[in-house]
Amino acid sequence: MAMTRAQRHALIEQYAGGPQRLRAALATVPAAAMQWRPKPGEWSAHEVVVHCADSETQSSSRIRILMSEKNPVIQGYDEAQWARDLDYHAHPLDVALATVDAVRAHTSVLIRRLPDEAWAKEGHHTESGHYTAEDWLRIYADHLENHARQIEANVAAWKKG
Repeated sequence: MAMTRAQRHALIEQYAGGPQRLRAALATVPAAAMQWRPKPGEWSAHEVVVHCADSETQSSSRIRILMSEKNPVIQGYDEAQWARDLDYHAHPLDVALATVDAVRAHTSVLIRRLPDEAWAKEGHHTESGHYTAEDWLRIYADHLENHARQIEANVAAWKKG
């Protein structure tokens, strides 16, 4: 179902504010807990932030592909494999945060100026099938919020020991 202009506006503002929410959650992480994993196979706060940086670069490309290509194909990727193979713990946290900030700011400019009809543009996602610009907005407006909550849950679990 198509969003109203007001619904889109609210999600765009949530999207634009995502980096601040992520930074607020990260500020609650004690240094000793930054690379702590709640369970094997789950991400540390550090890995979550590096994932967010990689995801932002992917999402930025996805909305641009949807807006500019005919019959666009949105490529999925294995997030867990990236975290393992790209050694997220070795990636500098400040660089990851700067990437999140810059890419979100850059993409926020784009999505704030899209005309109403642009939000109906659609393509095919290699993992989930039919994929519209509104689907993109729903997913990425919540993405950093979801990971901020994940970081907060990690801190709570770490404190419990």
